[in-house]
Amino acid sequence: MRLSHLDSSGRARMVDVGGKPAMQRVAEAHGFIRMAPATLRLLRRKGLPKGDALAVARIAGIQAAKETAHLIPLCHTLPLDTVRVEFEFAARGVEIRAEARTTAKTGVEMEALTAVSVAALALYDMAKAVDKKMVIGPIRLVRKTKTSLP
Repeated sequence: MRLSHLDSSGRARMVDVGGKPAMQRVAEAHGFIRMAPATLRLLRRKGLPKGDALAVARIAGIQAAKETAHLIPLCHTLPLDTVRVEFEFAARGVEIRAEARTTAKTGVEMEALTAVSVAALALYDMAKAVDKKMVIGPIRLVRKTKTSLP
């Protein structure tokens, strides 16, 4: 089996996408951060000591998606059309959803996964003063599509 990120000598390499056509690409990732009920109540009413954690986490996720190529060594730098980060309260924590869109020659799933991951880390950072037992995960890709340009 030939691995796309290794050259014929087994050295890491960036995949050459130069010959591929640009397409509209979308990826959606989900993640979860579990927390104590008291922490969740504070988060819901924006009562955490550091302020509005969801606003901070949303911005952190969007910014992280934009920086993915700097964080993941072999990722291509993509011109992101949009990144959306949303949160949904659950009984034991917060579901995090991110969607990334681009018109490019390669997929945008790493950007969506990075957005979810960093949004979760930002929530952890904003709430760690009141809850040291939060757990992040799972984080997963739930959708990846590509559509030819007209």
